[in-house]
Amino acid sequence: MPHLIDIALRKPVADSERAGFPFSVPAISSLPTLDVSVPITLFVGENGSGKSTLLEGIATAAELPALGAREVDLDETLADQRRLGAALRLAWRPRSRQGFFLRAEDFFGHLRFQARTDARIAREQRESLGIYDHETADGFHVDERNAAKSLRKYDSRSHGESFLDLFTNRLRPRGLYLLDEPEAPLSPKRQLLVLELIVRAANAGAQFIIATHSPILLACPGARIYAFDDPPIHEVRYADLEHVNVMRDFLNHPDLFLRHLA
Repeated sequence: MPHLIDIALRKPVADSERAGFPFSVPAISSLPTLDVSVPITLFVGENGSGKSTLLEGIATAAELPALGAREVDLDETLADQRRLGAALRLAWRPRSRQGFFLRAEDFFGHLRFQARTDARIAREQRESLGIYDHETADGFHVDERNAAKSLRKYDSRSHGESFLDLFTNRLRPRGLYLLDEPEAPLSPKRQLLVLELIVRAANAGAQFIIATHSPILLACPGARIYAFDDPPIHEVRYADLEHVNVMRDFLNHPDLFLRHLA
């Protein structure tokens, strides 16, 4: 069951709040009420169109945990998006506290953060038993040394494999998941697997809002697709997406696209 029903700008929003980025982005300044009362909503548009910015603003307003190096309310890179989040009105039925916000580029930051946290907890447990670790001569704190050891298991695997583990282990039936370009570390075959995981979780009651360029993820059955090019943001059919048509034309006639490189 969808938890987040619609998204809109609060009325009125003070002019001072609208100054500069992100309100200078046309798709944001003209934001209509977006109906997201479906299990899977997809945002698509060119780089700089505002799809990731809006998703980040929703994440700050929804107060979901972030899978990154820092939480949303402490992440310096989301300062402007927090202003947007404060100007958004989110309608819930009911509000979900489960789920997470994930930007693909933050994934290894999340792994490092989790490794340091696990190392600290393990050290504190040892110290409660009277067992103390010795500092190393290289000057690194014992937690950093132990965290580095646990990170080696991720270094021995591909980015995509670790990313898939996250999805397999963290998706819950009643969660709300905000995903920014989750296809980034994944091969086309692995994108199909993620799509399967998303659809399966949505069928079990989870809700997803995903910003993506991937024609594979955009083909998600039953998903609502919002295009950010040519504002205001509007719903669009999969078959009409420029992303899809450009990729289809390229795969059918790569020579026409590449002949100028010869």
